[in-house]
Amino acid sequence: MGALGAASAVASLAGCSGQDASPADAERSDAARALRARSAHESERLFARYQGTLTVHPALGDRLRPLRDEIARHVRALADTDGGAARENGGSPSPSGSGAPSGSPTPAPSGSTGAPPEPDTESVPHDEKDALSALAKAERRLADSRTKALSSAPPELARLLASVAACGSAHVYLLEHPGAPR
Repeated sequence: MGALGAASAVASLAGCSGQDASPADAERSDAARALRARSAHESERLFARYQGTLTVHPALGDRLRPLRDEIARHVRALADTDGGAARENGGSPSPSGSGAPSGSPTPAPSGSTGAPPEPDTESVPHDEKDALSALAKAERRLADSRTKALSSAPPELARLLASVAACGSAHVYLLEHPGAPR
């Protein structure tokens, strides 16, 4: 690879496109909005899977509720259509991402209809171990998808997707290792 090819590769990895768009404009671009909407919808579907698993296997509640609550926070963070502009302008979201104190219960995210997503009980295996394995598989698939999307995301959204993907990977570990500390 020649010097020009190497410079081009570095520029593309660094997010340089040769355009004079500001980072805030990139966060509000149609492509970024579409990626945010798709990511929020995917998290809504995962939330519905958690809800379905909790409905079919209520004994797993203590183990799954904290993970499900994290998914609800992901939905709200990804549905934040200002693209992080409030944070850029000096605002700061609450630690839970919901505006609620960190010790309070996490409310269910609103689905695309404005209501919480319906629990997905149809895809839940009847065996608890299989149900946990199915959730782990769904988490892994979604974390992988978000990791792949990083290259096309503007900086702030890329950071959010990376964080959510890392959280999903941690969820996989917790779902696959019953004795793991939470």
